[in-house]
Amino acid sequence: MESVPQDTVTRHDWRLEEIEALFELPFNDLLFQAQTTHRRHFDPNAVQVSTLLSVKTGACPEDCKYCPQSVRYDTGLERESLMDVDEVVRAAERARAAGATRFCMGAAWRSPKRKDLEAMCRMVEAVKALGMETCVTAGMLTAEQAQTLKETGLDYYNHNVDTSPEYYDQVVTTRTYEDRLDTLENVREAGLKTCCGGIVGMGETVRDRARMLQVLANLPEHPGSVPINQLIQVPGTPFHGLDPVDPLDFVRTIAVARIIMPRSYVRLSAGRTEMSDETQALCFMAGANSIFYGDKLLTTGNPDADHDRRLLERLGLRFETVEGETVTPPKPEDAEAARA
Repeated sequence: MESVPQDTVTRHDWRLEEIEALFELPFNDLLFQAQTTHRRHFDPNAVQVSTLLSVKTGACPEDCKYCPQSVRYDTGLERESLMDVDEVVRAAERARAAGATRFCMGAAWRSPKRKDLEAMCRMVEAVKALGMETCVTAGMLTAEQAQTLKETGLDYYNHNVDTSPEYYDQVVTTRTYEDRLDTLENVREAGLKTCCGGIVGMGETVRDRARMLQVLANLPEHPGSVPINQLIQVPGTPFHGLDPVDPLDFVRTIAVARIIMPRSYVRLSAGRTEMSDETQALCFMAGANSIFYGDKLLTTGNPDADHDRRLLERLGLRFETVEGETVTPPKPEDAEAARA
């Protein structure tokens, strides 16, 4: 039997030294390897588009040092109760008209209570009826809660590991790393797809970034989506004022994620408002093939849709449809007409 080229094999036994060696490659060599891997598994000019909506904002009891929704920090954020299903559906319709194929609903909870979960299930059912993929992020889940969401029709559950196990207690103290891994296991066991990534720029070392990616790549199943976030520094949070991450170091993280998780969608996620078009272009070259589309990510900013459309047009990139085909990003006026 003909042997399979190494970079087409999905591995779950990555050693830290191997991943660190990828980070240390000359930049051109790293991008070449990442782009080669990307082309083996994806259309190199297609981008999957998701929209993220905060359906319940603020008053979270956790102490994640990057998060403006924590009740422990004074960030000026106004608390908002859980949205009505009709409001969520209208937002999903706008997202679909703008070209998004996946609608993500985020709720600032440590873990959902029974009535909370029932409300989320109604939202999932309503958005699913629009023909969109659905994703929820609502904190820690039990096995039973994950199964309930699966039976409702949920496609993805997002639960990021944030950083390495070794650096984790410098970021969060109100839950453990094992708590996060337990939720991911419950989600997988229920048959849901996982969306799981982390944040770059929280004062971590390159080894921490390598360890974070090692944890993700060595899970029993690679996450379907791997969001790589650049820290958004929000005044009032403990991480406000940190030195910004070097753009090329951020691109390296994208490239390494692509190489070691070759079949996952790697999402260029939070922090794009602080990135130049050129940095984003390098991220797409390094294997990023998913973005959040829309002017807001939960409570923080995101590039406006028209800017994203122009950037993608300049790069010759197209939106991926649910059917796996590609389409030109719609202009704002076309999206409004489609929604009318």
